[in-house]
Amino acid sequence: MTYADVSSLAASNDFSGVISVSRGDSVEFAEAYGFAHRGYGIPNELDTRFAIASGTKGLTALAVMSLVADGTLSLSTTARSLLGDDLPLIDSAVTVEHLLAHRSGIGDYFDEDAGGDINDYVLPVPVHALATTSDFLAVLDGFPTKFAPGTDLSYCNGGYVVLALIAERASGIPFHDLVLSRVCKPANMSDTEFLRSDSLPGRTALGYLAATGLRTNVHHLPVRGNGDGGIYSTAADFRAFWPAFFSGRIVPPAVVAEMVRPRSSNSYLRCGLGFWMHLTRDVLQLEGYDAGVSFRSAHDPATGLTYTVISNTSDGAWPIARALNELLLDPSPSR
Repeated sequence: MTYADVSSLAASNDFSGVISVSRGDSVEFAEAYGFAHRGYGIPNELDTRFAIASGTKGLTALAVMSLVADGTLSLSTTARSLLGDDLPLIDSAVTVEHLLAHRSGIGDYFDEDAGGDINDYVLPVPVHALATTSDFLAVLDGFPTKFAPGTDLSYCNGGYVVLALIAERASGIPFHDLVLSRVCKPANMSDTEFLRSDSLPGRTALGYLAATGLRTNVHHLPVRGNGDGGIYSTAADFRAFWPAFFSGRIVPPAVVAEMVRPRSSNSYLRCGLGFWMHLTRDVLQLEGYDAGVSFRSAHDPATGLTYTVISNTSDGAWPIARALNELLLDPSPSR
């Protein structure tokens, strides 16, 4: 497998998005494919912004941990202490650490373990009604606890919106602004922002449900993302992100070490606080998957290797990510 093979694979799979591979400050491979706007024939470029779905969770975790670092929160802070009477089905023992590590046991408003087609319409309220963190209270409530906090691992989207609520209430800063000031600015991620899907600016890709066709995801996802997903970013911003994270520019090195300490694992990956790690190697990754969105950014701190695959289709990133794993990392099989 070579970079030429990766490029051929992208072409044969009608890949739409950007592929980037770097080691330290040296970019080894970077190419853009497909269209940011198919109707007008606007091509994707290397600096095109894409939604990254659950890749956002790592940035949410860092915003929360920055509040832990400055003493505004602690890992043992309970969700209930800041939720008050909101979301009464969340167990009173659930802590910030449980939520960050996907070990809270709370019922999920979007339960990926339930299966189903990612392109289905899954939200119980109109997507345009979900623009602020507090708006999500309408979809988070009413889901029974799955297990006692801290006793198991279950990936939980809703838990990261709860974290956004906690961070917003503890700091007094709107969550979107908190991520920009506490994470994106110190990481020099100048193109990373929570944009509204119904008013996307230039140099930003629409999300498409399939490799061909004109149907976008605008009716499928919240109009503005939140703690569990939906920020827009670029491949270049993730080249900047990983060195900033490990050098302590976002949170102190001791906090970085705490975030990448595994709490549990599944058959593919180990889970830290907002980050996933290879089962046997210290390779980290962030990943996002939703209607019209697929994304993975992986980083090996020992070698400085970073690869990012960012696509504006639901499944476009996965064949490319598998090929890059084979070429660069050879980790355990994944999606």
